[in-house]
Amino acid sequence: MTFIHDDFLLHTRTARRLYHEFAASEPILDYHNHLSPQIIADNRPFANLFDLWLAGDHYKWRAMRANGIAEKFCTGDADPLAKFQAWAATTPHTLRNPLYHWTHLELQRYFGIDVLLDASSAQRVWARANEQLATPALTPQGILQKFQVRALCTTDDPVDDLAAHARLAASQTNTRVYPAFRPDQALAIHQPERFNAWTDKLAAAADVEIQHLHNFLEALERRHAWFHAHGCRLSDHGLNQCPGDFCTEQTAAGIFARARRGQRVDPAEQAQFASFMMLFFGRLDARRGWVKQLHLGALRGNNTRLQRALGADIGCDSIGSFPQAQTLAAYLDRLDQEEALPKTIIYNLNPADNYVFAAMIGNFQDGRTPGKIQLGSGWWFLDQKEGMEWQLNALSNLGLLSRFVGMVTDSRSFMSFPRHEYFRRVLCNVIGRDVEHGELPDAPALLGDLIRNICYHNARQYLNLPDLIRAQKSDPRV
Repeated sequence: MTFIHDDFLLHTRTARRLYHEFAASEPILDYHNHLSPQIIADNRPFANLFDLWLAGDHYKWRAMRANGIAEKFCTGDADPLAKFQAWAATTPHTLRNPLYHWTHLELQRYFGIDVLLDASSAQRVWARANEQLATPALTPQGILQKFQVRALCTTDDPVDDLAAHARLAASQTNTRVYPAFRPDQALAIHQPERFNAWTDKLAAAADVEIQHLHNFLEALERRHAWFHAHGCRLSDHGLNQCPGDFCTEQTAAGIFARARRGQRVDPAEQAQFASFMMLFFGRLDARRGWVKQLHLGALRGNNTRLQRALGADIGCDSIGSFPQAQTLAAYLDRLDQEEALPKTIIYNLNPADNYVFAAMIGNFQDGRTPGKIQLGSGWWFLDQKEGMEWQLNALSNLGLLSRFVGMVTDSRSFMSFPRHEYFRRVLCNVIGRDVEHGELPDAPALLGDLIRNICYHNARQYLNLPDLIRAQKSDPRV
């Protein structure tokens, strides 16, 4: 039997039945990722396996550094084959790391390759994969079709012109590609040089001269409307913790004015300004019926030496231990009091906070929208088997698993779509184990609906993405 076989991760008869009958055939709605809409629109073929699989993969860079691999084979100037060979030599050392599972699942699902990757098999894997990459089936759009990706949402800066999204919307691609509004730069007022450069770009994109806070808010509102016109129905924020130190607009305007003059903004003022802006963004999302995503708990840029040399997103971020409950409660409550709390998905990075977040979402369900406030899927360091199980258990114990909107890849790689399969296998294994322990009924129709909804249908109904809503009305199988 090969390592990745039909019943991989499915340890009971019921788990196998649930996966093969209900989960495996469901399409994918990948509503949070960092894929490039430009690459999708261009449908540019991948040059080789490195180009598709390793470029930009900070998960693999971390493992390679831990294995004593020199930086030139991670982010440096070694040639693509040498970098791939360095990864292949590292792969056997990742046993019990999720990278070992993902590596072999991806090789099997994309290329039908079922050998174990190591230094001795690297050349064969490289040649066989590259041969297939020359075919239309493994172009960006071919991959989306291969994995039944019905829709995906990228992560886009408010200053982006969305030209690639416009091209995709006008195209005949089978996968609908939507932007998501990520205004993190609007909160970076404690870094005036960076903030002002971005604000100037925002002014140009919105065609608004930004001298005062009210101009800044007008420009952001215009970009929010522009994104909505291009099909956007989600926003996203990457934060250490949700800000909750609210101030008046007058106070925020003074802080903004000092930053625009290039003056220093201290941490307390930055927290106040961020709190003011997050309320503003929450109101915009609620007004247009968007879903807000909060990614909380990352401690970023820990290695100063590598960050100075290489920049951000190079594998030197980790789990933070920030206090979360009080400010998150204050933020959600403030919007709720105004009847301006949008649908919200909260992703947690610190497993110690799983029950904090799972309890918090129950405080703000409104009795009208099923699953309005969501505990997001296991994220980043927690998007592996154990982390997924922790998230599923916390949500099950304190909320409604049946309303969960399921998995996302949160990835920059077109090789990451099997993470949906990985999650579905974990989900079916958890439910199947409970059935065989007598803790859930062996009721195929009841359990089948649970599985199918978590895999796809809950997210489709929750997100209100325009083309999917229209398609659902014309074809209930969508």
